[in-house]
Amino acid sequence: MDLLEKYDSKLNTQDYSQDEGIEGVQIIPINRFNDESGSLTELIRLNQGEAEKIPEFQLKQINFSVLDGDMIKAFHVHKIQTDIWFVPPSYKVLLLLADLRKDSPTAENHMRIILGDGNSRLVTIPPGIAHGCKNLSQDSAEIIYLVNNKFDPDPDNCDELRLPWDVFGEDIWSVSKE
Repeated sequence: MDLLEKYDSKLNTQDYSQDEGIEGVQIIPINRFNDESGSLTELIRLNQGEAEKIPEFQLKQINFSVLDGDMIKAFHVHKIQTDIWFVPPSYKVLLLLADLRKDSPTAENHMRIILGDGNSRLVTIPPGIAHGCKNLSQDSAEIIYLVNNKFDPDPDNCDELRLPWDVFGEDIWSVSKE
């Protein structure tokens, strides 16, 4: 098909390739069952406190978070805690990950993962992986996350270490407009 020449220089193709990945980060599809009355999403199965698909993970706490529309919840990292994130399919959240582990084969790699948006899956975030998220909607979004370490707000015991929102450059939060 012939296209108008004045648009030739503006044509490109979108990049659908996956990020290189980060050692230890897992994206796990989960079961969502639908019927006439609605749906049921099976988040995780436990065997004596250990997650069936992530056997080294022992659940200690389940958290529920609400992220206001168009907001960024900037980066934090844990030294001992593993997170397992789930965003219900009706929301759309950009999860950003950065490997800060000194001896990791994927040190300094970044990942961008869209959670929700009609998908049912979990993302495991091991210790040493900085993570933050951006709500891609103007409405609030909900995040459920499971952890293997109980939260302690005491600064001497807290395992939630904060980083500036733009530590990896403010463009990391940008969404392609193409």
